[in-house]
Amino acid sequence: MLAILKNRIYRHLFGAQVIALIGTGLATVALGLLAFELAGDNAGAVLGTALAIKMIAYVGVAPLASAFAERVPRRAMLVTLDLVRAGVAIFLPFVTEVWQVYVLIFMLQSASAGFTPAFQATIPDILPDERAYTRALSLSRLAYDLESVVSPMLAAALLSFVSFHSLFAGTVIGFLVSAALVMSVALPSPKPAKPRGIYDRTTRGIRIYLATPRLRGLLALNLAIASAGALVIVNTVVYVQGVFALDNQATALALAAFGGGSMVAALTLPKLLDTASDRTVMLAGACLLAVGTLAAAALPGFGWLVALWFVLGVGFSTAQTPSGRLLRRSANAEDRPALFAAQFALSHACWLIAYPLAGWAGVALGLPATSIILAALAAVAIGVGLAIWPARDPEIVEHSHDDLPEDHPHLAGDGHGRRHAHAYVIDDMHAAWPRER
Repeated sequence: MLAILKNRIYRHLFGAQVIALIGTGLATVALGLLAFELAGDNAGAVLGTALAIKMIAYVGVAPLASAFAERVPRRAMLVTLDLVRAGVAIFLPFVTEVWQVYVLIFMLQSASAGFTPAFQATIPDILPDERAYTRALSLSRLAYDLESVVSPMLAAALLSFVSFHSLFAGTVIGFLVSAALVMSVALPSPKPAKPRGIYDRTTRGIRIYLATPRLRGLLALNLAIASAGALVIVNTVVYVQGVFALDNQATALALAAFGGGSMVAALTLPKLLDTASDRTVMLAGACLLAVGTLAAAALPGFGWLVALWFVLGVGFSTAQTPSGRLLRRSANAEDRPALFAAQFALSHACWLIAYPLAGWAGVALGLPATSIILAALAAVAIGVGLAIWPARDPEIVEHSHDDLPEDHPHLAGDGHGRRHAHAYVIDDMHAAWPRER
């Protein structure tokens, strides 16, 4: 897996991702503790609302950012957005009111909504080989897990010496170092195949996404992932400090257990995906999430919570990591930034449902009832995914072009006439998915 780090460009980008995520992880822990300081037992509701605002920024900004990204050099865009995120993070330690949390979260995550899809769409351009890209996805998943493992552990250590407000400084440093690493390499910036209007550029990724059966299935699984993930992210601090009456270090340990499970799964996924289909692996991970979320309704103690959070981490990574492979083979190179932005926006729309549900239901109904509700939502999402994602999902699809003249370049170039087969994606020549014959 580590062999792909021999690629200098990917190595620098991976380093930027790791460092920025460690800083973000420190902010995640600190934000939960800040919410508890400001709102006490209502911390789950405050954190749920803050994370819902984050999702609103993601859903609204990502498609717009992707529409303009193809007009801007990719490296300049990524560096600028890193600097914007660092500038906003500077103000987080000085928050004294809940509304200030909401404003800063919106600003910070609006910049992330532009940064992350452009960053993700760059990787398949750097690593066009399928096996190399699969391993890059697993490394990327490991990098995200650092936010749940290394960052909480580092936070737990730092909290022994400093106030949690000081953790936000790590966020600023992470974004600045990330910007420096991105600046140190030249990045490809694919151009659109032809000039397009702003409406077409803004909606193109979502239209491709919703017209592709495997991606509609992915959207359903995104809701299952968000349902389980929201229980962990929103209510861990409530479980640990509200139910079990433990301290900040215990909160960090619980989050680290979740990340540890995710990391174990990410390490095993490359070999698993060499033999099993993306659909099989992702559905298995989603089922594990649904069962684990239901089990959270009957947690007898902190030790059981740590163990269950580890299991949920395994399911989380297993269900989520292969999604990049689906996106890569579902679009031409020039459409990948728009498609990655669509996945970013639509998957976070699922989190927009799950975050406030986890927070406000936890306050109004209690944690056991909230776990049951989220588990039921995950189960329904899995059922929908099974129904709309065909088990037979080949990359090369036979189809016909009855609307094209015989001398059209697409037919002539293929060499097989009006009915032919090739790697099928939604694009200007293929507006809808063909029906199976």
